[in-house]
Amino acid sequence: QVQLVESGGGLVQAGGSLRLSCAASGSIFSINVMGWYRQAPGKQRELVAEITRRGTTNYADSVKGRFTISRDNAKNTVYLQMSSLKPEDTAVYYCNCRTSLMYGAADYWGQGTQVTVSS
Repeated sequence: QVQLVESGGGLVQAGGSLRLSCAASGSIFSINVMGWYRQAPGKQRELVAEITRRGTTNYADSVKGRFTISRDNAKNTVYLQMSSLKPEDTAVYYCNCRTSLMYGAADYWGQGTQVTVSS
């Protein structure tokens, strides 16, 4: 089992920046990919960015060039630096991790943190 605790959400004006953090605990040795998803009202949850244990990253097209995901394996923490925020970035942001195949490729989720971008 893995537990994820997020922090860093809030209200920001368009063009501003926020940094989200997500700390993992529990069976951290099993984690391969860590990432961030978001869900806006009335919409499906979507991938924002993800990063493997080795540092390979993947971003949604809508955030490329504005968001940066990073990971500190020593602290078992993943970060999402969000810049040039737009009102359409408003959503609940969820931290996610996926264990490696040998541990069942299981998904774990944080409780979510609200990000609101005002115009």
